[in-house]
Amino acid sequence: MFNVVILGLTSFFTDISSEMVYPLIPFFLTTTLGASPAVLGLIEGVAESTASILKVFSGYISDRFRRRKHLAIAGYSSSMFGKVLLYVANSWGFVFAGRIVDRLGKGIRTAPRDALIAESADSGRRGMAFGLHRAMDTAGAAIGVVLAYYFLTRYSGDFSRVFLWSLLPAMLGVLFLSLAREKKGEHVPRNAPSLKWSVLPRKLRLFLVVAFVFTLGNSSNTFLLLRSKDIGFTPATAILLYLVYNVVYGAVSYPAGRLSDRIGRKRLLVAGYAFYGLVYLGFALITGPQHAWVVWSLFGVYGLYSAFTDGIEKALVSDLAPADVRATAIGLHATILGIGLFPASFVAGGLWQYFGPSAAFYFGGGMGVVAAVLLFLVL
Repeated sequence: MFNVVILGLTSFFTDISSEMVYPLIPFFLTTTLGASPAVLGLIEGVAESTASILKVFSGYISDRFRRRKHLAIAGYSSSMFGKVLLYVANSWGFVFAGRIVDRLGKGIRTAPRDALIAESADSGRRGMAFGLHRAMDTAGAAIGVVLAYYFLTRYSGDFSRVFLWSLLPAMLGVLFLSLAREKKGEHVPRNAPSLKWSVLPRKLRLFLVVAFVFTLGNSSNTFLLLRSKDIGFTPATAILLYLVYNVVYGAVSYPAGRLSDRIGRKRLLVAGYAFYGLVYLGFALITGPQHAWVVWSLFGVYGLYSAFTDGIEKALVSDLAPADVRATAIGLHATILGIGLFPASFVAGGLWQYFGPSAAFYFGGGMGVVAAVLLFLVL
């Protein structure tokens, strides 16, 4: 479990850095730079989808050469450089570039890192391993949100100061990753692993299809923050909403992962998709600041959705994938989700701008409920 803890610390510090930045982006774009919700959707959609295309190829390279660590280091370093671009941004084009570079780093690191976690735990404890990693990752996210709130209020809304401070924990994350150990006894396979869809087990293929359907309605979290501002929350208070989400997500991830090892992945994944649908339908129905207490509750339930899906989906893919293409399958899962993120965020931004915010959230909520039903039938 040494690697799991080290990778957890890497993600802990990296997420401190990322969450000092991420919840501020919609306000930085719309308030400081004057961008529209459609531009926000374009930036988030292109950034997430472009990065995710890399994940399957990064996983393939990791399987081909049995090298996980160095690819992960390259990815985390790229994400750190993306925050430099945010610091110097004076137009939404710089933000676009910064998000692209940051997400490219995520695309490079995700599959080899998750394969290293899967190989560092017994098959019967993978839910626990991924749950622990998610818990440490999200603990860092919660601290990052607190620091974002602190620096934003201390520097009177100066976003660039927060972006500058975010570089320090990003560097610490890369340093911790250098301590990780490649799994001993592995050798480079004589034949390259296959990228063909047909080599994956049928149940895994069906799950990936359902996950893609769900992702079509899974727009960027920045829309939740922007909706909160639209309802009447200030940017600083909206950051505290995001803190509630991260605290619940982090607190539940580890026990949810352990529970999935005992009762199976299906029940928790179906519940997670259903929670997502309910949260988005709730945001569609909210009409004004008189429902502020509902918004706080919805962000908490949204944390349950993430805890019941994120690490458990990765554990399920690791369980179902053949060992020689495990990183490739993990990367393919992330790529499929990422491809769906562009239309999801782009459509959400368009629906918001032309039909109002409720339309965007009705669409996302409906897709979440449909995906929950499909997942129940498929698994």
